[in-house]
Amino acid sequence: MLTFTAALFDMDGTILDSMGVWADVDRAFFESRGMEVPEDYAHSISGLSFRQTAVYTKERFGLPESVDEILDEWNKMCEKEYVNHVLLKADAKEYLGKLKAQGVKLAVATALPERLYRPALERNGVYHLFDAFASTDEAGERKSTGKVYLLAAERLSVKPSDCCVFEDITDGIIGAKKAGMKAVLVKDKANEKSIKESMHIADAYLKAYKEWI
Repeated sequence: MLTFTAALFDMDGTILDSMGVWADVDRAFFESRGMEVPEDYAHSISGLSFRQTAVYTKERFGLPESVDEILDEWNKMCEKEYVNHVLLKADAKEYLGKLKAQGVKLAVATALPERLYRPALERNGVYHLFDAFASTDEAGERKSTGKVYLLAAERLSVKPSDCCVFEDITDGIIGAKKAGMKAVLVKDKANEKSIKESMHIADAYLKAYKEWI
């Protein structure tokens, strides 16, 4: 079992069972423009910040909307789901509670904007468990650089070597290791194609939170 005094959690696909929301958003976004979602789209935007994803999408597909207009459209499309419906992954609440009881500091390190992750965490009764919050938009870099995890560690006032990052994407695992932290790959339906690549880099593979409760 890994030892750590601080745990940094990604949101989508790691704590929140929300990847289906984004699949629906992507499908509706492209359909409204007479296009299908490219097969490589999800992989191409993996690890990007929310704004970086909008910039990439605008530039790749030559969209006439501004980056802010694209962000606003995405927020409106998925905000209702995060506020009212998105659930935690099975046993995630219990695992977070166990870590907290053991004195482990908890932080969010996500590409999601606060307007999405905060209401979801509050409604599911775990927001108060986190000691710090950091986003890739604040860090200004994609997850593979490790900067969002270093920002979260700074806000927790802990050393990177004391941290363990929980992530469901390869970019996140790469970034965690680059930041000098331990990394746990969390299984999700959406990361099945990249599991082998991510497992090779991660320190541990977590199929379900109940395994560590």
